[in-house]
Amino acid sequence: MNDKQVLEHLKDGILQFQRDVHAKSAELYEYAAAYPQKPHSLIIACADSRVDVEALTTSKPGEVFVARNVGNMVPAYGEMLGGVSAVIEYAVTALQVRHIAICGHSDCGAMKALLNPLSTANMPTLTSWLRNGSAALSIAETLIPGSSEPKECLQVLTEENVLMQIAHLKTHPSVAGALARARISLSGWVYDIGTGDVRIAEDGVRPFVSVRGHAETSRGQQRVTSSAG
Repeated sequence: MNDKQVLEHLKDGILQFQRDVHAKSAELYEYAAAYPQKPHSLIIACADSRVDVEALTTSKPGEVFVARNVGNMVPAYGEMLGGVSAVIEYAVTALQVRHIAICGHSDCGAMKALLNPLSTANMPTLTSWLRNGSAALSIAETLIPGSSEPKECLQVLTEENVLMQIAHLKTHPSVAGALARARISLSGWVYDIGTGDVRIAEDGVRPFVSVRGHAETSRGQQRVTSSAG
């Protein structure tokens, strides 16, 4: 598609949304427009176009506050005060969200760039931004055996980056205060684009546990309990 065709494609998508989504849930959108937003969660995800947070969590309008950037990064407080810091402060202080999740994903271009810094040599702004993942890279490099396959290296770094961004998140005064008052909880996610599964490190602590696997195990235990009863 050329540039004009892309815009027309986007327009067609808007019309389809209005016809097939908005019109069928008119009351929901009318309510969302009439009352202030009250999201229960802030999700900080990667800007990757294959990651759709609202679809992934089956969330309705007004349920999740979303921030997206390259590599789902959270600069430590005071280092790069800007959009991400403002989103966090607003979500915690004004919207009073009860949960914050950092969502990484499979095949992340930002993680690939951390592993191969020469790939972003002609993008100085991106190179500077990716320094927010430097500590995660150092940890991953100590954990990855020299004989590891590239896919394994990428997975380890993706997980370590999610955990490191949670550590950065805790340096933000609004988050630190909310945690001290037990008013908020945190988690780290890794979304597998190919399978749709999400592995979650609750409270930002290993292990990353598959949501699908946990649900299947719980259902199995319930069946065994029911049979025994």
